[in-house]
Amino acid sequence: MNEQFYRMKRLPPYVIAEVNSMRHAARQAGQDIIDLGMGNPDQPPPQHVIDKLLEVASKPDAHGYSQSKGIPGLRRAQSNYYERRFGVDLDPETEVVVTMGSKEGLGSLATAITAPGDVVLAPNPSYPIHTFGFIIAGATIRAVPTTPDEEYWRSLESAMNFTVPRPSVLVVSYPSNPTSEVVDLAFYERLVDWARDNKVWVLSDLAYSELYFDGNPTPSIMQVPGAKDVAGEFTSMSKTYSMAGWRMGFAVGNKQLIAALTRVKSYLDYGAFTPIQAAACAALNGPQDIVESNRQLYQKRRDVMVEAFGRAGWDIPPPPASMFAWAPLPPALKNMGSLEFSKQLLTAAQVAVAPGVGYGEKGEGFVRIAMVENEQRLRQAARNIKKYFSAMGVNSPSI
Repeated sequence: MNEQFYRMKRLPPYVIAEVNSMRHAARQAGQDIIDLGMGNPDQPPPQHVIDKLLEVASKPDAHGYSQSKGIPGLRRAQSNYYERRFGVDLDPETEVVVTMGSKEGLGSLATAITAPGDVVLAPNPSYPIHTFGFIIAGATIRAVPTTPDEEYWRSLESAMNFTVPRPSVLVVSYPSNPTSEVVDLAFYERLVDWARDNKVWVLSDLAYSELYFDGNPTPSIMQVPGAKDVAGEFTSMSKTYSMAGWRMGFAVGNKQLIAALTRVKSYLDYGAFTPIQAAACAALNGPQDIVESNRQLYQKRRDVMVEAFGRAGWDIPPPPASMFAWAPLPPALKNMGSLEFSKQLLTAAQVAVAPGVGYGEKGEGFVRIAMVENEQRLRQAARNIKKYFSAMGVNSPSI
C-alpha cells in the first residue's frame, strides 16, 4: 500500500528540520557549531527541585500511574502562582489542568474542541503548534498578523465578515514565539470584548510570561474581568525554571475548555511521572530566585548579542521579552531567503539559526535567534558572522 495517510497530506515537510539535520551532520563531522537555533535552555533547574525529584523517585510507591489532570498539589501550586503573579483567582479543581508542556496541551485541546471544517484564526508567523495542532484536528487556518496594531483588529473583523463558516477559535501568543512582540493589558481587555461579541474562544499561549526585560512585566489575559467566559491560557515551566525536558505545563481558564481538555487527556495519557509533578510543586512553591536570575541572564545575553552582531554588520532589534530575537536578514543578503541564509550561516560561519519561513510565510525575510549560548559564544558567533559577511561582500564595522 502506498497511499499517503490523510493527516500526513496536511503536514508539509518541517522546514526547520532541514537546518537541524545539517547542524547534526556538521557536529558529527567534528565542527564546533554555535547553536542559536532551538530554544533549549542551557541552565539547569534549581537544586532544590532536582532534590525533590530524587526524593520522591526513591519512594517505592512513586512509580505507578499518576493522574492525567495532574496531582492536586500541583494544580493548587499553579493556582497560587496565578494569584501571586497576576492577582487572578483560579479553582484548581475546575479551572486548572496539568499538561505535558504547553505544546501537548494546545494539541490536545485542539483535538477536544475542533470539528472537521472549523475555521481557526492563528497568527502568522507563529510557533507551529498554533496552526498545525488544529490542522491535525481537521480545521482550516485563516492567518492573522502577529503585530498587535490596528491592522490586527481590521484583520479580525475581516475574518469574521468574510469567512464561511465563521471562525470559532483565535490563538494568541504574547510574548510571541518567534517575533518576541508583547502586548499590554488594554490589548487583552479589547480582545475579551471582541471575543464575547463574536462568540469566539481565545486560546492564549503565555509560555514566556517570566522572560520579560527592562522591568516591563507581561500581563495575562486572565487578568481581564470576564476573561474566563471566553478564554483559556497555557503556560510552561520549560523556560521559567529551565525545565524544558521535564515537559511540565498547564492550561487554565474557562471551565468548559478545561473540562474538554481534561476529558480528552484522560483517553490519551496517565499524566506525567509523579516525581516530576512533585518537583514542579517545589519549583512553584519554593524560592523564586531562578525566575529573576534567568530573566537577568537572557536580558544580558540579549544586550551582548545585539551589540556584537551590530558591530558585525547585522542590525537586530532588541527583543522586549522571550529568549529569542526576530532578526531581519541583512539587506544585502535578503534575496537569498531565510532558509538559504540559514544554511549558509551554518556552513560558512558555524552558527545555527532558525529560518523564519519555518514559522509561516510571513516569517520569510527573518530568522529566529535563540539566546541559549553564553556571552563568550555569542561574541564568537558575531566574529564568525563578520567573516562570512566579508566573504559575501557585506561591509561591516570591525569587532
